[in-house]
Amino acid sequence: MIVIGEKINGSLSKVKAIIQDRNTQSLLDLARRQAEAGADYIDVNVATGERSAEEEVEAMHWAVKALQQEIDTPLCIDSADAQVIKAGLEARNGRPTLINSVNAEPQRLQQIIPLALHFEAPLVALAMDEKGIPPSVEGRLDACRTIAAACQKAGIPLEHIFFDPLVLPVSADTSQGMITLETLKAIKHEFVEAKCILGISNVSYGLPRRVMLNAAFLHMAVFAGLDAAILDPTDARIMAAVRASEVLTGKDNHCRRYLRFLRANR
Repeated sequence: MIVIGEKINGSLSKVKAIIQDRNTQSLLDLARRQAEAGADYIDVNVATGERSAEEEVEAMHWAVKALQQEIDTPLCIDSADAQVIKAGLEARNGRPTLINSVNAEPQRLQQIIPLALHFEAPLVALAMDEKGIPPSVEGRLDACRTIAAACQKAGIPLEHIFFDPLVLPVSADTSQGMITLETLKAIKHEFVEAKCILGISNVSYGLPRRVMLNAAFLHMAVFAGLDAAILDPTDARIMAAVRASEVLTGKDNHCRRYLRFLRANR
């Protein structure tokens, strides 16, 4: 299981302050704690909702430069703005990086695919288009087909794509968990070489005791074929679910990661 740490996100009030104040030490502390807890990538989203596009580009450049001077863990450059993603990729200067994200919207494909190709970076592909998130499994699968065709035409192999079947809160619609899981299974069946990724905590938004729901959903998603998850690796409860699910689906030879996790979290 590939774990992408989600805690550097400008929509969170504490992180917003870190970004606006250019507090390098606090930024590094956030990244270190996630890396030490088992993150394979650190997601970097500097959008605070209060600055211009130009300021967001500058903030991404600052964050990436600061992080990679002290942290060896690969980064996941996360933005709705292609220019911000480009700034992050340029600052990485060839270091391992994941792009987050592209979708089936034609303009977005035209903006992001050339960046993935030029910087040889794998990318997260959201199962949605210019109309939004399709309500059905087939609609989301069609969006993935559009993305896959565009990537392959450009020379990006399926192995470099992390399809995100997307999950909406079950608090608003209890069918959403199963729609996501069925979409995940359909993607794995049709695009065997590709990977699947999910933002796990979205499923529990608006409900109490969220970790319980997140952990249960994670187990179900891993069984359905999930390869990567965006989550809080500093939460031992959700990381316990990650390590347990790896064992139970035969993805942890001799239970080594599971046992190491238990020793580290006594």
